Amino acid sequence: MSAARRSLSVVIPTYNRAAMLCDTLAAVLAQECPADEVIVVDDGSTDGTPQLVAGFGARLLRQANAGDLAARNAGLAAATGDLVAFCDSDDLWRPGFLAAMQALWRAEPHLTAAFSNFAIIRDGAWLPGSKFSTAPPCFWDGLREAGADLAVFDMPIVDRLIRFQPCFPSALVVDRHHMRSIGGWDESVGRTVGTDFATMLLLAEHAPIGVVQAPLVGIRKHAGNYSADVQAMNLGDALILEHVLARRPTLRPLSGMIKASVAARRGDALDSAFARQDFTTVRAIGRLLCTPGAARRAKLAVAALPAPMDRMASAALLMLGSLRAQALRSSAPSSSPVRPFSQG
Repeated sequence: MSAARRSLSVVIPTYNRAAMLCDTLAAVLAQECPADEVIVVDDGSTDGTPQLVAGFGARLLRQANAGDLAARNAGLAAATGDLVAFCDSDDLWRPGFLAAMQALWRAEPHLTAAFSNFAIIRDGAWLPGSKFSTAPPCFWDGLREAGADLAVFDMPIVDRLIRFQPCFPSALVVDRHHMRSIGGWDESVGRTVGTDFATMLLLAEHAPIGVVQAPLVGIRKHAGNYSADVQAMNLGDALILEHVLARRPTLRPLSGMIKASVAARRGDALDSAFARQDFTTVRAIGRLLCTPGAARRAKLAVAALPAPMDRMASAALLMLGSLRAQALRSSAPSSSPVRPFSQG
């Protein structure tokens, strides 16, 4: 295809978020490079969402409540653009988001998908920092520059996403025909927390994949979004990794890495539950761990104690761990901050 502007559809799934959807729609419609169509998929809302959408002039699809994945797929099926951008109804875009994505496809017409960096919004304020800056060392190795704040992975990045997940639905744009050819959003994971992870892993198998380095997307943190609960996200991601490993033969060469990531995520969830003295959850997670290390075996032993001995012992163990961590930090050499991209 030529490097001309691509037609672009925006799909916004929503469920009872009329109050937040107003700002999301305003941000989508204020793009410097406007979308050709905006589709809001109302997933069974009862809060006046249809009336709100009508006021913005967006296209409305309504369905019985089936979850965000089904809503995104309904929007994908209805979309007519060459490209489809997804935005959850509680998130925001900077005015240049779609323009940056169009620039990526002009530079690299054969992209299958692209994702943008994002920042956190809390109480209406965009917080400093970004998701990309928290990536582990070497994550961005091999990323090829394609313009100002634009880059491309020329290889699949599944192995990288198993270690670190910087892709968020509200920061994603896909080639519509490619997305439909791989089956759209993977609904087989049900409504596990972090359901989009399975689809991101699927997209990551198909290069080239574009990257917008600037944080042009804001993820709003509030009481109603699951991603605020890190423990739940870790447990959900572990389940999804096991699920996709069992269902996708293409992932079998990464079996060892996936199983290690599952164990690490569950271990982190166990630590979180122990810190909150949620010993029932600690014991439940412990049953899923094949070979917990010494520190976690100690936590499982404490969680098995009768009350109030369990709380007393956990407080002592946490204090010991805190003192040990402080000692390690004070003795460790200082290191330079990790750069989000290699610029070679």
